[in-house]
Amino acid sequence: MPSHPQKRAGRRVLTHLARGLALPALALVLGGCAAQLAYRDGRDLVEHDQVEAGLRKFQDAIAAEPGNAKYQAAYLQARDRAIVRYLEQAERALAAGQYPVAEQGFQRVLALDVSNERGRAGLRALDAAQRQDKLLASAREHAVKGENELASQQLNAILTESPNHEQARQLLREVQAKVAPPVAESGLAKAFRQPISIEFRDAPLKQVFEVIARRSGLNFVFDKDVKTDQRASIFLKNSTVESAIYFLLMTNQLERQVMDGNTILIYPNVAAKLKEYQEMVVKTFYLANAEAKLVANTLKTILKSRDVVVDEKLNLLIVRDTPEAIRLAERLVALQDTPEAEVMLEVAILEIKRTRLMELGVAWPAGVSLTPLSTSGGTGLTIRDLNNLNQRTIGIAGVGGSFNATINASKTDGDANLLANPRIRVRNKEKAKIVIGDKVPVITTTISPGAGGFATESVSYVDVGLTLNAEPTIYLNNEVGIRVQLEVSNLVNQIQTKSGTTAYQIGTRQASTMLQLKDGENQVLAGLINSEERSTGSHVPGIGDLPLLGRLFGSNRDDNQKTEIVLSITPHLIRNVQRPEAQQSEFSAGTEANFRRRPDLAARPAAQLPPVPGARPALPAPQPDAAPVSPPPSQVQPGPLPPSAVQPVPVAVPVAVPTPETAPPAEPAPAQGQ
Repeated sequence: MPSHPQKRAGRRVLTHLARGLALPALALVLGGCAAQLAYRDGRDLVEHDQVEAGLRKFQDAIAAEPGNAKYQAAYLQARDRAIVRYLEQAERALAAGQYPVAEQGFQRVLALDVSNERGRAGLRALDAAQRQDKLLASAREHAVKGENELASQQLNAILTESPNHEQARQLLREVQAKVAPPVAESGLAKAFRQPISIEFRDAPLKQVFEVIARRSGLNFVFDKDVKTDQRASIFLKNSTVESAIYFLLMTNQLERQVMDGNTILIYPNVAAKLKEYQEMVVKTFYLANAEAKLVANTLKTILKSRDVVVDEKLNLLIVRDTPEAIRLAERLVALQDTPEAEVMLEVAILEIKRTRLMELGVAWPAGVSLTPLSTSGGTGLTIRDLNNLNQRTIGIAGVGGSFNATINASKTDGDANLLANPRIRVRNKEKAKIVIGDKVPVITTTISPGAGGFATESVSYVDVGLTLNAEPTIYLNNEVGIRVQLEVSNLVNQIQTKSGTTAYQIGTRQASTMLQLKDGENQVLAGLINSEERSTGSHVPGIGDLPLLGRLFGSNRDDNQKTEIVLSITPHLIRNVQRPEAQQSEFSAGTEANFRRRPDLAARPAAQLPPVPGARPALPAPQPDAAPVSPPPSQVQPGPLPPSAVQPVPVAVPVAVPTPETAPPAEPAPAQGQ
């Protein structure tokens, strides 16, 4: 027997063990209660639109019971619904220009899911929108001041990032309507716009550029192969510095390269020099509607661009060419990358089936059979049994087991309408197909040749029912041409072949036509009629042929079925191709060998000259019937002369006539000797 100390020690061990087991059990029970309470609180908070607080409660419940799938599903569903709602609110605020509200919404999304790509993209779009608003405001200021070149550059930068920016597009149209296309070099725009009147005859080319440089403040650097002593003649009145430079380069087979804001390099217009000096620009075009392959073919055909890369996966183009070619490519891409026309075809297909069935008369049994009712010994009928036949031992029955006469007097009329009314949205010159019916399996058996050949079966399906193919062509006058093909087929009969294969006899009705309808105009196509008339009768021979009494000894069945297909089609234009503006559809593209842009050709007022001390007054303009008066060479005064006072003389006398608003009068170059 154990002693009392041993018993007490055992009890102490059991007590400690019970306490050790009770504490985890109690903690487990308390944890479950806490998790359930947190889950309930979180659900209530989410229902009262306190999403963040509710999600924190769900997280507490998950932390208390990590393996509870119910808590995890509730947390994920509430978080996803909140993220979708916050994103929609933020994107609407961004589209409305409410940038603080949009930023707050995107930040709430990232607080719930830090890896949400749509929220990050929203913040990037928000930064771009704020930057574009600043550019748009700056462009408006430049447009008000008349600095249209700078305004065009800023607006083009906005449209490069956001082609659908409507405000920038509208302002760009207004700016382009006021001025000619911008010059290639923005830093030279102000100098190029300066007015100038200049007349040279057989003067050295370098001397002409020196006069232009003193007038405009530009620097001209010449390539070593440029013949600066080459003689040039130019006569421009009330023109611009840009025009003077353009005509000098064009008439002397020269080309230019902008070095900085006021320095231009002049070099010969030959292939080697063009390859050496002409800068290239890389431009990436992200296409929204047109296919990259088609646009690439356009650029290669019109611009002769060789460096064109097509990325079909991203539907973009990368073009490397001269700045002039890139500007032309931008206009060509803008013309081609437009949404295609779409039309909604409202189709109603009605199948009208009329059935007329009439049965009238008495259907008598077709025959009578006599059968003995008893046999000898019950084993079978013998010849001896025939001697005992009488009216009690002979049974009578009709053919088929029935000896009944049926009176038929019925008329059945039926009208069955099967209606389908689909609405299909189709792009221009794309095919739309509607199939309403069943697919009938057709089994084909193939036997391999040879003594040990085996048979194989293949199953194909044939559409039986109604098939409609429509291909619209949308014209610019809001009319729609529709090529319609309608086919109605039905299963007529099944044919069993010798090999056991089932073949089907299919009846078909087809119609094909070309319609041209206006927007919203309805057209009904009908007349696909299938008519069947069947008449059957049965009567007693002889008496059934009597005119009136024959109705009592015969029955007639008349079955008439008529089916008609009616097609109603109505086009509704969703979007048509918009005609581009005149300046976008037709623009200058340079010459065959060069895309050099022509200067602004707008007429300008005559330049007013400042008074020059000691200069003789201008001579009056000659009358139409009088010969021009030329002053003797000895009376030509130094200093700039008005254009009306300069007359052709045997010597080369370069005269530069500035205007008073921007620069002092240029000093004339010394006259060349004869």
